[in-house]
Amino acid sequence: MLSRPTPSALLLIAALVFTGSTRVAAADFFVYYGSPDGGAGKGISLGHFDSATGALTAPQLAVQAEGPSFLALAADGKHLYACLEKAGSVGAYAIDPATGALRLLNTQPSGGAGPCHLSFDRTGRFVLVANYDAGSVAVFPLAADGTLGARTGFDQHTGKGPNAERQEGPHAHGIITDPTNRFALCCDLGNDRIHVYRFDAATGTLTPNTPATLSVAPGAGPRHPLFSADGKVLYVINEMGATVTAFNWDSARGTATEFQTISTLPADFKAFNKDAEVKLHPNGKFLYASARGHDSIAVFAIESATGRLTLAQDVSTRGEYPRHFNFDPTGAFVVAGNQNSNTVVAFRADAATGKLTPVGEPVAAPAPICMLFLPVPAGAGR
Repeated sequence: MLSRPTPSALLLIAALVFTGSTRVAAADFFVYYGSPDGGAGKGISLGHFDSATGALTAPQLAVQAEGPSFLALAADGKHLYACLEKAGSVGAYAIDPATGALRLLNTQPSGGAGPCHLSFDRTGRFVLVANYDAGSVAVFPLAADGTLGARTGFDQHTGKGPNAERQEGPHAHGIITDPTNRFALCCDLGNDRIHVYRFDAATGTLTPNTPATLSVAPGAGPRHPLFSADGKVLYVINEMGATVTAFNWDSARGTATEFQTISTLPADFKAFNKDAEVKLHPNGKFLYASARGHDSIAVFAIESATGRLTLAQDVSTRGEYPRHFNFDPTGAFVVAGNQNSNTVVAFRADAATGKLTPVGEPVAAPAPICMLFLPVPAGAGR
């Protein structure tokens, strides 16, 4: 398996994260794009981002792949992992450090149809995957060479929700481990539950916790989970309900108590919408949530004592269907991907207010639904 990052590696990773009023020096970054709906080249695309100006370049094909959607970058910066939705598998790729080009190492069946989200456990030794169409979750170990090993964990969800069209059965969506790495949580849009597992970081196995699930409002459709910077609050974005639900998290027992649900949309907006991504500002003081249909990102201030959210801004993504957005490694910018209008756009993020200000014009990108950043090595050309 991949070894745990060394102290020097952890310092390097920490240097790429914005904290408080300090940010890393401006640099050039590779940007990887997942595009399951196709686009030029039918695969994972690669562009550049200038953290001094917020400028993006139009991405080009990095590697062909079958419906790559959600991506994850290993802590060593040498390997990338992708949900291959159309193939029903997970792919491991080696990264050329000079050019950012990708080379397929291997794939593993994801354990069910429609893999849509993946993440690492807190040691970086396992990949956890959510299969949307199948309503299942799986765990895979990582070898020292970055390849995916045979599946070590699996669970099949059951149940349904009140929306007969979209909740006819389970639809696992977002999966992460908690800050202690003793629990794994998966939002299931189809049964309105957050499944909680005891996670064994030695073996990569999953065991349903007691109780095994948390609930949201019927028909809310929970999508992605996220923990506060101090690990005491669990936030869940609800795709169908267009809300964020906040829970007080008990890290000793793996249980949670809801204390707030807040809308991501203006009160007068009644048209079609599906919420998508949720992120924290690197300083932990603000939460961001994207809305597809309203085509916006809602910015919430986080009350430090309680974790409660208060709306600070609602900003257009200058395109259609923002399925994903991400902070650049300096923490100074947010890049949003507009899947249906085939564009990406950068915003400057104010560390004091959390508010976003557009930078430049939208840049063409094929159906971008996931963006990852990697520093370009000094001396490497474009």
